[in-house]
Amino acid sequence: MTKILIARELSEAALRLLGGHELDVHRGETPWSKSELMARLSGKDALVCQLTQRVDAEVLAAGAKLRVVANVAVGFDNIDVAAATARGIAVTNTPGVLDETTADFTWALILGVARRVVEGDRLARSGRWRGWDLMMFLGADVHGKTLGILGLGRIGRRVARRAQGFSMRVLYHDAVRAAAEVERELGLEWVETKEELLQQADFVTLHVPLLPETRHLIGRAELSWMKPTAYLINASRGPVVDEAALAEALEKKQIAGAALDVFENEPAIHPKLVQQPTVLLAPHIASASVETRTRMAVMAAENVVAVLEGRRPANLVNAEVWKKET
Repeated sequence: MTKILIARELSEAALRLLGGHELDVHRGETPWSKSELMARLSGKDALVCQLTQRVDAEVLAAGAKLRVVANVAVGFDNIDVAAATARGIAVTNTPGVLDETTADFTWALILGVARRVVEGDRLARSGRWRGWDLMMFLGADVHGKTLGILGLGRIGRRVARRAQGFSMRVLYHDAVRAAAEVERELGLEWVETKEELLQQADFVTLHVPLLPETRHLIGRAELSWMKPTAYLINASRGPVVDEAALAEALEKKQIAGAALDVFENEPAIHPKLVQQPTVLLAPHIASASVETRTRMAVMAAENVVAVLEGRRPANLVNAEVWKKET
């Protein structure tokens, strides 16, 4: 019987799909250490992991029988794909399924930080609220403002579509310009440079993958281009933003605020960001709806089953492995 290591607990629906195999399932809140993960990989045919597990060359070497590493996430920078490919191990992810949910949460971040929802909630619970006040918790309007989108992929497009309901002007910049019909449908304006977008936008939202060229996409220079009334939103990947530079910009009131769901060194957060009242912080939950997280886990399980049955998985990251196999 084939053996599958599940490095963090999955939904019951996903576990049922894998029920015909011998499962070693992580239970509890504390993740396995690297050494324990490596020890448990011995003799396993498949690994189901999440972004919190670093699956590097050393870990992969511990799984001599591994045929597939299935990440329960869209991103896969926690996996050494080159090392997996060299060993003939398929790497899969779970794209598409979380796009709408993440776009919803991006708007939760935009509205939450602009209208100071978390600050208001804290006051309402504290017992210190003394009633309505004309000048209390003044935030920023969202409707009619300019939204700047860096990265017009699947999630970026869904965020843009929702902006239509707020009568916003929507600017975007990406490595590749979208087709004219997409721009017309979503009411988008292309800008040639990142600098131009940052100078004009009232809300800047990031929807790029983590690549060498997107690491610290937003740093000191970029923050200096933004309006002092502008807000930065990040629900993509943490290292896309230089947290130290952001903390400094907020301290100096170079921008009005930020809303972050992801961080450079999760679960650690730059201490100065934690102290800033103008920052809304969320613990990497943009895709955290029951429906979406269940579907992600099921998709990862489907990828594993496909590989173990000799079929090409639907979400294969390193296609060259399958070419070698076939």
